[in-house]
Amino acid sequence: MWAASCLASCCAACACDACRTVVSGISRRSARIAYCGLFAFSLIVAWILREVAAPLMESLPWINHFSHTPSREWFETDAVLRVSLGNFLFFTILAVLMIGVKTQRDPRDSMHHGGWMMKIICWFILVIFMFFVPNEIISFYETISKFGSGMFLLVQVMLLLDFVHGWNDKWVGFDEQFWYVALFVVSLVCYVATFAFSGVLYHLFTPSGQDCGLNVFFITMTLILAFVFAIVALHPAVNGSVLPASVISLYCTYLCYSALASEPRDYECNGLHKHSKAVSTGTLTLGLLTTVLSVVYSAVRAGSSAAVLSPPSSPRAGKPLLPLDAREEEEEKAKPVSYSYAFFHLIFSLASMYSAMLLTGWSTSVGESGKLVDVGWPSVWVRIVTSWATALLYIWSLLAPIMFPEREF
Repeated sequence: MWAASCLASCCAACACDACRTVVSGISRRSARIAYCGLFAFSLIVAWILREVAAPLMESLPWINHFSHTPSREWFETDAVLRVSLGNFLFFTILAVLMIGVKTQRDPRDSMHHGGWMMKIICWFILVIFMFFVPNEIISFYETISKFGSGMFLLVQVMLLLDFVHGWNDKWVGFDEQFWYVALFVVSLVCYVATFAFSGVLYHLFTPSGQDCGLNVFFITMTLILAFVFAIVALHPAVNGSVLPASVISLYCTYLCYSALASEPRDYECNGLHKHSKAVSTGTLTLGLLTTVLSVVYSAVRAGSSAAVLSPPSSPRAGKPLLPLDAREEEEEKAKPVSYSYAFFHLIFSLASMYSAMLLTGWSTSVGESGKLVDVGWPSVWVRIVTSWATALLYIWSLLAPIMFPEREF
């Protein structure tokens, strides 16, 4: 017994030392990576609790106070929402604290980049505390998460549009034949992939002998949008480029596939239902990893997007930090921050809501789809509406300069 106690104490001490070492190694440059790591860790915790916490939560009287005990799926969803709420509050508090940070001289700049041991402790306290709040608060958070997730998807679309336009402008700016050929080749590949992908969608999601008019409508509308993008972009009055049109076409086709793949597995028009009624641990792990990478990329990209998020007084891009003497270091601190800290944390707050909806099938599909991640009719319509919103925003980005020539876009 004594030996076991000593071993446990040694392990705890080693773990604390390891945490202190990792935290002390987080520099100004790696702060955003650390936030991403914490966010990814929160998703892993939510997924693990989704799988194992139901029996424990059933025994908690302040959670399971119903006359009839809900299904296991209800407790699994509740566990994910409680972790997500703690994560949401953590990043929202940071977003509020960072409002108005203009220069690196501001004391809150150090708070944003440092104090990691205290931040991790606060994160753990918030997440644990969420398992003691009433069910009504969790239900309210579930409701607003649907709207927050929609806002996060809208941010994703805006970032994609900013990326493809910037990509096109950079290659055109070289004004060399090689880059024009590269533009044409990439555009051609994207269009070939779009039409080939659409053919696969018709094969998988419109099986013969079934009335799959809704799926046919989704796929056909996506193809029509691809042609509309090309026509509008190549119109002489618009003077656009085919590269952004091809990339957006491929992205909309992917969203269409994602929507159709999210249809319930017992739906006769979902060709994926033939593969399995349940999802293996490996497939769940792959789905969660894809979700983590997507959400983290969007948050980091949003935090560093100079065109949308930088404060008015900041430069479009921050310069790398170099060893400086005392006077130069003081001048460096007086420089404006290179991106909006408040908006950076706000993106993580919205991403917390979005990831919770993914892990719970938008909190409505666990009963109809079992253990599947991001499956159910709400997921289908969210993807389709996102695809249509992407199309509208892209067309607007082409037509707005013509409709309002006196404004700068």
